[in-house]
Amino acid sequence: MSTASASPEESADYRLEPRVARAFARFSGGFWTDNEAARAWLLTLGLFVLLLLSTAATIAMNHWNRWFFDSLESRDVPALSRAVLIFAIIIVSMASIGVGIVLTRETLQVRWREWIVARMLDRWLSAQRFHRLSASGREPQNPEYRIADDTRWATEPLVDLGIGLVLAVVNAAAFIAILWTVGGSYTLRLGSEHAITIPAYLVVVALVYGILASWLMLKVGAALPGCVARRNEAEGHFRFGMMRLRDNAESVALLAGGPGERRILARSYDRVVDCWLAIVRQHGRLTWITNASGPMIPIVPLLFAAPKYISGDLTLGQVTQLAAAFVQVQIAISWLVDHYGKIAEWYASARRVMEIVEACDEFPASPAAEQQAQDDGAGTANTPPANLIEPPVWRIGPHTIRRGEWVQLHGDSSAGKSTLVRQLCGLETGTVGPSGMTSGVSGRGSMVLPQRVYLPPGSLREVLVYPAAALSATDPRLRSALEQTGLGALISRLEGAARWDALLSLGERQRLGVARVLITAPDTLIIDDALSALDEMAQRALLQAIRRAVPSITVLYLSRHPACTGHFDQALLLAPGAPLAAR
Repeated sequence: MSTASASPEESADYRLEPRVARAFARFSGGFWTDNEAARAWLLTLGLFVLLLLSTAATIAMNHWNRWFFDSLESRDVPALSRAVLIFAIIIVSMASIGVGIVLTRETLQVRWREWIVARMLDRWLSAQRFHRLSASGREPQNPEYRIADDTRWATEPLVDLGIGLVLAVVNAAAFIAILWTVGGSYTLRLGSEHAITIPAYLVVVALVYGILASWLMLKVGAALPGCVARRNEAEGHFRFGMMRLRDNAESVALLAGGPGERRILARSYDRVVDCWLAIVRQHGRLTWITNASGPMIPIVPLLFAAPKYISGDLTLGQVTQLAAAFVQVQIAISWLVDHYGKIAEWYASARRVMEIVEACDEFPASPAAEQQAQDDGAGTANTPPANLIEPPVWRIGPHTIRRGEWVQLHGDSSAGKSTLVRQLCGLETGTVGPSGMTSGVSGRGSMVLPQRVYLPPGSLREVLVYPAAALSATDPRLRSALEQTGLGALISRLEGAARWDALLSLGERQRLGVARVLITAPDTLIIDDALSALDEMAQRALLQAIRRAVPSITVLYLSRHPACTGHFDQALLLAPGAPLAAR
């Protein structure tokens, strides 16, 4: 995680911007165009058909209401009996359609999110961007929270909103027609000589009412997206604080740092509470509108239809039909009012998703490729000397390391060893102090042993072959590697899953790193102070095991002090402010 992600205080003042919606549509719309397209379209079209059937069932219920109340008013018992039977059929149909909508909708949500998460992980993990974005300070805040949680809030509400919008448009068209044809026009008399006829007056009332409520919602709720975005960032920061504590639990416990961590987490959660309270205040303002307009919706059509009912122009069944149609039209028109909170939630998450996607897309695919492009443009690309029959594996300043050589490079902690390793691995470009340009030539397999060996979650077998998940290592080979590195006691736990990074000591983790080398047998190996937790005798034994298992391997051994003499063909000293010297 980058330093920038350490605090959510400087959150952007998110406003609804069409640019974000367009960018998210371009990125996430790939779900309907790549190899998932057939399933995506099947789910989408199936959902659309079910929504049309749902609207048809709602219209049928509206017509049933008119039929039922007219039959009730006329005391037509046979018609009422038939109405009860038709009602049962409509209810069963609506329930069946509802089940289909739920299954299709939730499947679409899960599959769409799955596609987006996969594409985000591809971008973030490819070309080592997860490391380079963090090291450069250009990483958006809490990328893990964005990939894990914001992808959910950017997809699930959007599907629900899309369903609501489709239903709103279809229902508005269907029920406006009912208001227009059944409600007819209204003649407003002004004295005895003048009158004004308002065509489709209930449609006009519904439009004015809905548009006014929507405008007020937009005006009052403009700040809600920013509040939601700040809440998401604060939640991510608080979660990262607890992850950091868990990862450093032993160090904190040895320092008796529980109270200090409690204060740190309390400050972080105070920020979460402040952000939530800001959302609560926004919801309170919006509730003034929703609670004021909501109860009026079923009453308004009755008030405007009452004069025509009293005059005998409308039957009781027509009045109830108009009231139900008015409610449906009003729901459709006020869709934005009812769903503005969800739109704000979606927008905040969609923007956070696109920030990490755009950060990955803008970051160069490879620093080595970027440097090579610059060198080609300047005409200064490095070329191996003509007298070298085979190019070197590594070139560090004036020194070359050829295949099969073992070279030790030592220097103080400030000499630039870590920077050198990052350059040789392609994570950085540039120079290492006065030593000059570095370059590497990849073989069929390269491996780096860092001082703190990374152990992913999973079984010990998976940990041993990491990151080559497809490596088919036999049990005898795994057992032999553990035996040769002094970890024979773990052989019985090959299939056991555990938090190995917490169970094993630093020395055991370094031994396990060497076991990986014996199993993988890479062409080249960089040992970055990765045996520092072991005594010299153990170091010698592990280096001898590597030489026996992979006799042709090329090794660059970096450490703070000279060690294990007799194993290396060259010994180089890296010192700040001085050229790289042979020892």
